[in-house]
Amino acid sequence: MFVRSILALSLSCILSGTAFAAPTTEQPLTPQIVNTAPVEDPIDPLAVDSSASNVEAQISPQEQRELNRASDTLQNLERTEVKTSETAQAPSTTPTKAPSNPNAPKVSWTLDGINNAEWYENIAKGQFPVYARTHVMLNNSHASPGAIDGSSGMNTLKAIASFQQMNGLKPTGELTKETWDTLVSQQGSKPAFIEYTITEVDIKGPYAASIPHDYALQSKMKGLYYTRTTEMFGEKFHMDEEFLKKLNPKATFKKVGEKILVTNIRNDLPENIHLIVAHKGAKQLYLFNAQNQMVGSFPATIGSTDTPSPTGTYKVTGVAPNPWYSYSPSNFVQGKNMKPLSLPPGPNAPVGNIWIGLSKKSFGIHGTPNPSMISKSASHGCIRLTNWDANDLGRKVKSGVTVKFLE
Repeated sequence: MFVRSILALSLSCILSGTAFAAPTTEQPLTPQIVNTAPVEDPIDPLAVDSSASNVEAQISPQEQRELNRASDTLQNLERTEVKTSETAQAPSTTPTKAPSNPNAPKVSWTLDGINNAEWYENIAKGQFPVYARTHVMLNNSHASPGAIDGSSGMNTLKAIASFQQMNGLKPTGELTKETWDTLVSQQGSKPAFIEYTITEVDIKGPYAASIPHDYALQSKMKGLYYTRTTEMFGEKFHMDEEFLKKLNPKATFKKVGEKILVTNIRNDLPENIHLIVAHKGAKQLYLFNAQNQMVGSFPATIGSTDTPSPTGTYKVTGVAPNPWYSYSPSNFVQGKNMKPLSLPPGPNAPVGNIWIGLSKKSFGIHGTPNPSMISKSASHGCIRLTNWDANDLGRKVKSGVTVKFLE
């Protein structure tokens, strides 16, 4: 299961760099070409130019001391097993039967029910309002749980452990009373969920009728847009699409003026991101500032057994919002496509709607068209985040920031 201490680091930090702005608003419905140079996401990292792989920076004694401190921080993030326990009812607008835990309140998936959800002893595993509120508070404290779905699970555990580490609490991954109180304090009076009124802009799109699997067909499209409003709203509010629909069972999501229940999220990572650690075993991306303090974390898909990500230390080389995607059969063969293709931008592009390039040729940090699968599936060797987490990082990361891959 999910048990091991995170390994010690041995990497370098680049202290300066030029900022690369990602000025587009989060999840734009009309992708704009910012960088005309297509990017690649090779399935076989060993097949790329070997000369680009030997770019690890030299480590000074001071930098090594800083990295040792970062190592100590990560070693405290022990990963704990998910214990078998009760599973909650799926969300509904009417109260459902509470679990057998006598401390548990009645489950209510109404706006007030979620916003007033409180911590209690021995919270069961499953889908509960208390987890939904927790997810929003974790997201707003830069410990991303990925797609918010109101459920316990590995991404929730990792987000809680990261939040605990960032706030001087014992990183157990358990939602303790102390952890809950710290989350509530940081959230302040801001409600976790709100009513949102659907606008004409939301309905207008543009939207695609569908996204074909075949890259050759994708290359002929104007843009790899969202295919439905629920997909767009899910990404806009960092929510699992099915969870969004369960919270709003009577909504059409197609009428201007219709009100829907959504998360009240913010995306404002701290400045001065100094170091990024991509931990393959944890399937997690950790951010550190210049003081070696962890300031953020994201669930991530980092390569796979068949298509491993690189090893070593690299640098961020730039950020390209809404990039064109360059498919090359020399890297991997998709379907029957034996010729290079250029795929248009959009949130459903193979790399989502943002690319953060690394000094390792053809490798980067990017988004995804399938946010609910982050840290649960494989990538072609790159670091894959949800579109919103990748955009959040892209707005703040600078050229020259060090990225270290750990097993």
